[in-house]
Amino acid sequence: MPDLPYLTPDFPGIGGILKQRPEDFFVQEIPLYEPSGQGEHVYCQIEKVALSTFEAVDRLAQALGVNPRDIGYAGMKDANAVTQQVFSIAGTSESAVMNLHLDRMRVLWAARHGNKLRLGHLKANRFAVKIRQVNPTDVVKLTPLIEQLQHRGMPNYFGEQRFGRRGDNHLLGAALIRGDDAAVLKLLLGSPQPALDDPRQRQAREQFDLNNLDASMKSWPRSSGMERRVLARLIKTGAPPAAVRAVDQRIRRLWVSALQSQLFNQTVARRIDSLDRVMLGDLAQKHDNGAVFRVQDPAAEQPRCDAFVISPTGPMVGYRMTLPEHQPLEIEQEIFASYGLKPADFRLAGRHKIKGARRSLRVRPTDVELSSGADEYGPHITIAFTLPAGSFATVLLGEIMKTDPQ
Repeated sequence: MPDLPYLTPDFPGIGGILKQRPEDFFVQEIPLYEPSGQGEHVYCQIEKVALSTFEAVDRLAQALGVNPRDIGYAGMKDANAVTQQVFSIAGTSESAVMNLHLDRMRVLWAARHGNKLRLGHLKANRFAVKIRQVNPTDVVKLTPLIEQLQHRGMPNYFGEQRFGRRGDNHLLGAALIRGDDAAVLKLLLGSPQPALDDPRQRQAREQFDLNNLDASMKSWPRSSGMERRVLARLIKTGAPPAAVRAVDQRIRRLWVSALQSQLFNQTVARRIDSLDRVMLGDLAQKHDNGAVFRVQDPAAEQPRCDAFVISPTGPMVGYRMTLPEHQPLEIEQEIFASYGLKPADFRLAGRHKIKGARRSLRVRPTDVELSSGADEYGPHITIAFTLPAGSFATVLLGEIMKTDPQ
């Protein structure tokens, strides 16, 4: 991944490309629990092709005549992939769900349960990924690399998709937390990136930066619905806070989540060479139950770290997040300061108040299977593996490919 160090820099990588076709990237959720068969929510597993989680929610809501807010899901899934994902839906029936016939969506099962699915209600994800434009015989080079990642752990970085197409979701989140509405609008409606913006978007952003709001509105394409809605509110009210409130709350939450992800990634990057070592003052996590404790005696705890029973953690920053001590604290405080933030700022964020949590700096890929071959689309290396919920396949693939997997 760009700007983030690899755990295995000495392995040159096999190159290749991902997601030539959605079918090259398969993800199946492994649920945290099974539906009970009773309750007001209908759980259903949906296989979707080349659709984001948000798009799937909107399609389900429209087809069943329910509010999108009444649909729950345990995790966000790649759009350019084939994914099997579980949703919970209130206000419908199992038969209505099973009888759905939607383009690029297939219902695999439906059953009732008592509670709505929430983010994090997920045990793990199983991946099967074809890497193309590679030499299939290079598959033999991967076994030692995989063994190293399973022994030391793979960096638990958040993947690029968390940061949006323009790579600035975390900056939007930082401006939102600081209460800097003008900065939010400049990032959202201005700040052109010629390499990423199409000509009309670039012109719209340039006009916004020149404060030509009407000209900017005329330039935004119809497909940029959110930008047009926010700019229209700004033109009407002249009030940046009102314009920012025109952004869908789901999107604002994603920005804040991206900020947390960036601060965590920077922590992992600072500690990449000692990812499998605990330090004095660390907050370590037990992998079997998620419990977090402070490391008082690193030498006594290191054998458990070597056995992958525990791992050091980094910040999912929030106002109630427990902070480490000594060197781990110094690292985290330096990273917070580089964004002009401190954990207490997350208490002042209105509807975006975030309590915070700790996240393991590393995870262990399990049930790894390697194979190679060729099909009608050319040669490939296929890797199948399981990762805990919240961990990103593209991070593992980056260690393998040493390119920029998307």
